[in-house]
Amino acid sequence: MPLPVIYVDELTRKFGDFTAVDHVSFEVNPGEIVGYLGPNGCGKTTTIRMLLGLLAPTSGSAIVLGFDSFRQSEQVRARAGYMSQKFAIYDDLTVWENLVFYGGVYGINDPARIQETLAQVGLSGHETVLTRELSAGWRQRLALGIAIVHRPQLLFLDEPTSGVDPNARRAFWDLIYDLAAQGVTILVTTHYMDEAEYCHRVGMMRDGKLLAMDTPLVLKERYVPGQVYEIYTAALLAGLGALEQTPGVLRAALAGDHLRVIVEQGLGEQTLKSALAATGVTIASIQKGEPTLEDVFLTLAKG
Repeated sequence: MPLPVIYVDELTRKFGDFTAVDHVSFEVNPGEIVGYLGPNGCGKTTTIRMLLGLLAPTSGSAIVLGFDSFRQSEQVRARAGYMSQKFAIYDDLTVWENLVFYGGVYGINDPARIQETLAQVGLSGHETVLTRELSAGWRQRLALGIAIVHRPQLLFLDEPTSGVDPNARRAFWDLIYDLAAQGVTILVTTHYMDEAEYCHRVGMMRDGKLLAMDTPLVLKERYVPGQVYEIYTAALLAGLGALEQTPGVLRAALAGDHLRVIVEQGLGEQTLKSALAATGVTIASIQKGEPTLEDVFLTLAKG
């Protein structure tokens, strides 16, 4: 069995009395897309910075691509790509000039390699465009090109789709899948729950702790124990109050224009209808729903 691309053991980082990453342990295997999910400030970026050797751990260890992430950080960074939350792109350079500049950092001076990278991220034909003129989605593609120009074995993507529209996010994930199909291992941080569904495995972080890591399906089966119902009613707040007081309801919440309810196994629609009817709430419709990773995260965070 191939060795893990990333092996993390009890990794911890403290800033004074504040623990940003708290005894985190996990593995990432070759060719995986692993999502690191959690709210802003939960320790995702700090973890990546330690894996790249940019930040020394307070305790614990990390082996990345067979190298100690801090003691052998140069070897790690030569073989890994990193796309940060705020891409360092020069606005007064063209797309081509940015790629040439960053390629030079890795010793890449072959114009054919630059052109190949542009094609890989869908920027062929945009070589002479000034970066400041690119939309957020196209800037994102350029940042990805910069991260992969040296053909890394491992790619760290830190909140790569933050601030771009849904269509650009979907297109970017198509690029991620293409890279994984070429054998690149990917660790991607995000706070978008829907994006995490695209990953082979997902780790969920909160307050510096890794709460769980597994496939999206296994996480839902393990941490969402009951049935999900979507209830549509005009009396949302009254309905929410009634459901929160109903025995067997594990969680009730507003979900846009309807109520989302998770109940114990065996509790059916009729019980919910009766509970709402007893408080004068009229139901427009009720239907079974599917567990989401947001349900998983809320369950883990509450525990």
